[in-house]
Amino acid sequence: MPQRASTRRLAVLALVALIAVVLTGCSQLKGSSAAGAVEKPSIRVAILTTVDLAPLWLAQEGGYFKAEGLDVQTDVGASGQETLSRLTSGQADLALSTYTLFFLAKSNGSADVKLVTDGTSASPRSNEVVTVPNSPVKTVRDLEGKRIAISSKNAASDVLTRSVMRDHGVDPGKVQWVPMPLPEMSAALAQGRVDAAYQPEPFLTQAARTAGAYPVIDAASGSTQNFPLTGYGATAKWVQDNPKTLKAFQRAMLNATRAAVDRARIEPLVVRNAKVDQDIASLMVMPAFGSTLDARRIQRVPDLLQQLGVVQTRIDASSMIAPQTGTG
Repeated sequence: MPQRASTRRLAVLALVALIAVVLTGCSQLKGSSAAGAVEKPSIRVAILTTVDLAPLWLAQEGGYFKAEGLDVQTDVGASGQETLSRLTSGQADLALSTYTLFFLAKSNGSADVKLVTDGTSASPRSNEVVTVPNSPVKTVRDLEGKRIAISSKNAASDVLTRSVMRDHGVDPGKVQWVPMPLPEMSAALAQGRVDAAYQPEPFLTQAARTAGAYPVIDAASGSTQNFPLTGYGATAKWVQDNPKTLKAFQRAMLNATRAAVDRARIEPLVVRNAKVDQDIASLMVMPAFGSTLDARRIQRVPDLLQQLGVVQTRIDASSMIAPQTGTG
């Protein structure tokens, strides 16, 4: 009998211990879930309809945002300046824009912006200054004194074009810059309203098909080879107020960017979201996608802006980079 009683006591103690472990585990799981909850589950991102958006489209349609507890809505702007304006006015939580405009806003004090996630760098032949057969522009030296279409002043289209002109001894100060939305440039070339245009993909391949456009110079060559082009930014206050949302967005973009190496996953997204033909999607040159920001690499942008006289003093890129998650 004493042995049976001892056995029963041991069984009861074991059951109590098991229940305690289960309850503790549930408590820890609940605590972990609560700790991981984002401050703002629904966010708006101001975007441009370019191939640079491929990882974000993949994060939306592939469930990467959903897995992080985020519902991401997008607002399309006509230029990087417009998406930046939507960010600073509070219409958007984050914005995709060109790095040049983020640094210019920092320099002139118009916005306290933090860089959240990398977007793209220029790969060879993915961003070019193009012309058409009836244009007076035949070579890069012919650009001097001509009308060149850019998306907006001091955007990547402007800065990269000026840089490659300078590399070839052509005076950018003698150019008539014509800002216009990227989708309108092909028609402007065909109609002779501009002599050349800066075109990223998919507009580059579209212009070749619809207007017979061909390259004058690769905008990502010489001083701007592999140049950082676009990224996602937020205001410093938003970054401070939403640290968990920030990390969730970064994780989703990191995973989507890694998946974006599979071109077969990217082309259908471009066809649906950028409204381009499948033939164009299959022919276009992809930019180099990135996610995590490296201060040494991004420093190339403000340094070039200073060299071109766009900003007068050096800007430290590392001071504008928000805390990063992972690598990529």
